[in-house]
Amino acid sequence: MSGNLTLEQLAEAFDAGTIDTIIVAAVDMQGRLMGKRFHAAHFLESAHEETHCCNYLLTIDMEMWTVPGYKTASWEQGYGDYVLKPDLATLRRVPWLDGTALVLCDILDHATHQDVPQSPRAILKRQIARARAMGFEAKMASELEFFVFENSYETFRAQGPRDLQPVAGYNEDYNIFQTTKEEPLMRALRNGLYGAGIPVECTKGEAEIGQAEINVRYGEALATADNHAIIKTATKEIAHAQGQSVTFMAKYRTDRAGSSSHVHQSLWTLDGTPAFADPDGPHGMSGLMRHYLAGQLAHARELTLFLAPYVNSYKRFCVGLFAPTKAVWSADNRTAGFRVCGAGTKGVRVECRIGGADLNPYIACAALLAAGLDGIERKLALEPEQKGDMYATDGLREVPATLREAADLTGNSDWARAAFGHDVVDHYVHAARWELSEADRVVTDFELQRGLERA
Repeated sequence: MSGNLTLEQLAEAFDAGTIDTIIVAAVDMQGRLMGKRFHAAHFLESAHEETHCCNYLLTIDMEMWTVPGYKTASWEQGYGDYVLKPDLATLRRVPWLDGTALVLCDILDHATHQDVPQSPRAILKRQIARARAMGFEAKMASELEFFVFENSYETFRAQGPRDLQPVAGYNEDYNIFQTTKEEPLMRALRNGLYGAGIPVECTKGEAEIGQAEINVRYGEALATADNHAIIKTATKEIAHAQGQSVTFMAKYRTDRAGSSSHVHQSLWTLDGTPAFADPDGPHGMSGLMRHYLAGQLAHARELTLFLAPYVNSYKRFCVGLFAPTKAVWSADNRTAGFRVCGAGTKGVRVECRIGGADLNPYIACAALLAAGLDGIERKLALEPEQKGDMYATDGLREVPATLREAADLTGNSDWARAAFGHDVVDHYVHAARWELSEADRVVTDFELQRGLERA
């Protein structure tokens, strides 16, 4: 697309005076872009090869606190450097920032120049390589939901988040008049992302007050995760420029629906044939697709940590608000954790509906892919389809109810340790344990309201 740049095109744009700044960024554990802004002259001279960052960036929490207990970096080890290696295939214009381009980086060990195994991009790349060794290309898409507020970030940081004003006054799901009210932001977002080389399909109102969704064309798994990370930053930046704000929290208010990030997935052969499609199979599913889905169901509870990484993530799983509570499959049924879409077409695929908008796209896609590939390798049989209202059906496999439960399941999972390695699993389980310890020590508004006078 027109937004993508080669190094030579960047040099031409610099000479023409249209680009002077390059954002060089990696993705941290929380899925945020972290890095530096380079003058284009220096980037073209040498920084396109590599730069450096503190290795604490893969051991911090949401508050950028230096969390103790990680093996990869600590005060005892002196918090040294990682190498940021620009992936020039991701070099692109950033139309919503003046004179700016962006490149995403792999995080490498400073001594060996090998991928740091705990880095999100490396975790996904490993599973993509595994799929290719089996003869498949993994294709994915994420549907990203968020809330739009009239308040700026500065306003609610100064006054507190209690008076957040959603951009709309009532449920705006598919409602064109309602979404017209937020169109200055959404049009700028669609056009900005398209200008950055991200193949935007559409935006729409979601099923809550002030909630929106953005959809990007289905594509190769690593590009999907890269696009997802850029979209989140772009949405915040464009909203900020317009005096508004957005949130990708899984659940920002008790009486509102949460925000999801459904992940669509399929495998294709390396010569471009859809490996999931079989017109004679049930719902158009090939035997390979049935094995893949069976693997995801077998490991659904063990992989939930990678789809729902925070305490707040689990507040989204409630009856009747389109977030699944049962990790089962169904065809075109939004009450199931896994939905088969596109039956009878070459686009037949699995949609995982468990993940929230707060997930890290690299880790989520990697976990889903790893589980599906395990199902293929072991030729797991697909369990019967569930029909009807999963919320009201007892005896079905449950989505973990809390971060504590999910962390225990992942930490004790032989499958996760075999797929990702002990170091990676221990790293992300430690992050969950820290998140839990921070939440456990905080006095909440709920406790104050119930107990301040009555206790």
